[in-house]
Amino acid sequence: MSVDRKTVAKIASLARIRMDEAELDRMVPEFNAILAWVEQLGEVDVTGVAPMTAVIPQALRLRDDVVDADPLTGGGVRDAVLANAPAPEHGFFGVPKVIE
Repeated sequence: MSVDRKTVAKIASLARIRMDEAELDRMVPEFNAILAWVEQLGEVDVTGVAPMTAVIPQALRLRDDVVDADPLTGGGVRDAVLANAPAPEHGFFGVPKVIE
């Protein structure tokens, strides 16, 4: 794939980057070099290589999803909170409709 001056101007416009004529001309070979490198990466044989998101294995540290019954630190106060709501509905905050 090859990029011309018109394409660079379109990319700059979409990215809201103001470029003068000399900068546009200077960026054409830069974009073409980047695209050539990406095409070269596409030629690498990755058969048998498992996809990964990081070099080292990572696991999320998760906690149990439980509601704390202590009213000072957690849940169990739904009715008290909804008592302050202008329009509670079915145990939730009622809000005005915004989409018709």
